[in-house]
Amino acid sequence: MQQLFNAKQKINEETEEEKKFRLLFPRIIRDLAEIEFDDINKLEFPKDEKFAVGFKYIITPTKGIYRNGSFVFDIKIPKDYPHSPPKVICETKIFHTDIDERGEICYGILHDQWSVVYNLFQITMLLNLLFEEQHPDDPLNREAAELLKRDKDQFEQKVQEMINENSNQNQK
Repeated sequence: MQQLFNAKQKINEETEEEKKFRLLFPRIIRDLAEIEFDDINKLEFPKDEKFAVGFKYIITPTKGIYRNGSFVFDIKIPKDYPHSPPKVICETKIFHTDIDERGEICYGILHDQWSVVYNLFQITMLLNLLFEEQHPDDPLNREAAELLKRDKDQFEQKVQEMINENSNQNQK
């Protein structure tokens, strides 16, 4: 009984920010439960980060020009989620029209078009979609877009070079 009283007392002593953060857990768990994991998609929770703060989402495409690559996305969930979008960065060096050299991703719902109706499952679907299509007419990475428009074969060669470079770095 004393433990129950102590737990209730601790909840009553929470700051407003701690309370919002605690109430965020059910939404995150529900969102993560919708994501399907297989050989292409994996999820990692680094030991040095708290569950609700962030995680690594790993995509290993099996088809298209990015096949055989493994791409790590760092997803940070803000304390006011779902009212603000997760911060998503591609940690793996990649040559893509919609991802710049810092790993920033050009998708409106990750920025100004975010709404509380979006969830983590939709974010992971969007990330998978990156490997199926390019947007050279509205790029974040202009160099990649110009090369794709000018010479698709050379663009694909640059993509494969970067995949090989990443693979070699991971083997060290």
